[in-house]
Amino acid sequence: MERLFIKDDTLANKISYYHLMVFMASLPFDFFYSHVILISFAIHTLIQLNKKDIQPVFTVRNMLLQSVFFVTLLSTIYTINRPQAFNEWGRHISIFLFPVLFSLTSFDIRKYRSQLLLAFSLICTATIGYLYLNAFHTIRFYKLPYKTIATAAFTNHNFAEPIDMHATFFSLQVAIALIYLLSALLKEQSNYYRVFYGICIGILSAGLIQLSSKSVCVPLFFIVNLAVPYFLLQGKSRFRFIGVAASLSVLIIAGIFTSGILKVRYIADFKYDLRLTSKDNRFDSRLDRWSTAIDLIKRKPVIGYGAGSELGLLHESFFARKYYNSFINNLNAHNQYLSFLIKSGIIGLLVYLTTLWFGFKQALQKKDLLFFTFMVLIVSVSFSENLLDVDKGIIFYAFFFSFFIFSMKAKTRNAL
Repeated sequence: MERLFIKDDTLANKISYYHLMVFMASLPFDFFYSHVILISFAIHTLIQLNKKDIQPVFTVRNMLLQSVFFVTLLSTIYTINRPQAFNEWGRHISIFLFPVLFSLTSFDIRKYRSQLLLAFSLICTATIGYLYLNAFHTIRFYKLPYKTIATAAFTNHNFAEPIDMHATFFSLQVAIALIYLLSALLKEQSNYYRVFYGICIGILSAGLIQLSSKSVCVPLFFIVNLAVPYFLLQGKSRFRFIGVAASLSVLIIAGIFTSGILKVRYIADFKYDLRLTSKDNRFDSRLDRWSTAIDLIKRKPVIGYGAGSELGLLHESFFARKYYNSFINNLNAHNQYLSFLIKSGIIGLLVYLTTLWFGFKQALQKKDLLFFTFMVLIVSVSFSENLLDVDKGIIFYAFFFSFFIFSMKAKTRNAL
């Protein structure tokens, strides 16, 4: 597609553009590729450094974007597990780097934001298509009925297994791609592109249902039904969209209640996660892990136990409580807010909440639907996952937070 390529710009800016495009295209795959491309982009940015184009690096905005890294840095001073704290440094360094690189580069991210997001969305669509092809190839190879695609063998983590990625973290990327294409569809004048975007949206929607990540799909339901018409539409167009979206949502919800595996994922598993298990339960629940984490937090509520301390502390507590599933799999708290409280106490959590507040404020002030979607997803997934303890979660948070901040338009975008 011609829209993905740039012609009238300097060679340095073209190289920066394709660096970012390839980096975004690598996000659904092994983190090795995204790290290599990030290093290459950093080297290119330093080589092409131009004093006239440099934005201030030491700003409140950048400090907030980098705040998670600084919390990790400072909580290393008193940590009870220094080796693991240094490992967290390595994982969180990208949170520090992106605001710096985007401040130093002469490349106008704002100008090419739409093209970069389009490339990213098409890669996500192609990846979902590949996962479906892989699933149906497996079904055919083992001579299974095609309806097997709607069973546990091909949903959630099993669906995402061919790309070796956690279903929730891939769902975050797919959700951003879907909302971008939906916004592009509403603005598009060409019937050809409208049909093309519609097909891509259908593929991404099917992929999200197949991945069945509750912490992504539930907030996305409200974003599509409420945020999209609020940010992008006015008058009769807004009410028409709400009517169509609400009708489709009712059909999807009805499908969930009538589908065995989806009903288990969205209803039964959710109920199980939010109750304390009894001694005869085979697996401990998410609430069991949360209660274990809360007991640890009560002992050091202000500054916590330091960076890198969470897994070791929980590992011992899980064994003492006979939560053997969590113990054997060395699970974390599965809640980013509790994770901050364990490692850096109330102080660390307040820093994180301040950063989230900053993001929401900017998104609402600029009426930026994509940025608002990103912030809602971060808040939601932080309740169910340690988003900032896993490489793919860290890269998603670090890149897109800085990307949306640095690519926001100077003035509020006009509604359609």
